[in-house]
Amino acid sequence: MLRSLSLAVPVAVLALLPTGALAHSGADHVHGFAAGLTHPILGADHLLAMVAVGLIAARAGGRAMAALPAAFVAAMVGGAAVAMAGQALPLVEVAIALSLVAFGLVMAFGAGLPTGAAVVLAAAAGLAHGAAHGAEVPETASGLAYAAGFVLATGALHGVGVVAGRRLMLGTPGRLLGAGLSVAGLAFAAAAV
Repeated sequence: MLRSLSLAVPVAVLALLPTGALAHSGADHVHGFAAGLTHPILGADHLLAMVAVGLIAARAGGRAMAALPAAFVAAMVGGAAVAMAGQALPLVEVAIALSLVAFGLVMAFGAGLPTGAAVVLAAAAGLAHGAAHGAEVPETASGLAYAAGFVLATGALHGVGVVAGRRLMLGTPGRLLGAGLSVAGLAFAAAAV
C-alpha cells in the first residue's frame, strides 16, 4: 500500500500546478530540435498524457502496445500540420486537459476497453496535443527541427509508459495513478478556461 501511495503523490503534486496547462501561451519561444525535445517533458500536461498512453498500452498488451502510441503520434503530427497551416482547433487546451481525465478514467476503470476504442481515444488526444505544438512552430527550418524534437520525445515518453506499465498498471497502483491523473486533468481544465 505504501508503494501505491508513493506512485500517486507525484501525480497529485502535478495536479496542484495548474499553470502547466498554459504551456501554449503563444509567447515567443526558442525553437529548434532541443526546444521540441524538451517541450513534452517540461509541460506537465504533455508529460502526463504521453506516459499515460504508454501505461494504457502496456496494460492492454498485445498489438495495443504499438497501436496506441502509433495512433497518438500519427494524429499528433496531423494536428500539428493543421495548426502549422493556420487552422486553429477550438479549446485545444481544454481538450488536452480532458484527455488526461479520460486517460485517468481508463487507467482506473477501463481494464476491458477494446483496443479500437483505446486507439480512437489516443488519436483524439494526439490531435489536440499536436494542434497545441503546431501552433507554436515557426515557418522556418528551426520549426521542422522543433517538430522532429517533439515527435521523438513523445515516442520516448510512450516507451517509458509501456515499460513502467508492465509493472504498475495492475490492481491498486493503476487505479490510484488513474485517479490522480484524472484529478490533474480537471485542474488543468479549470486553469485553461
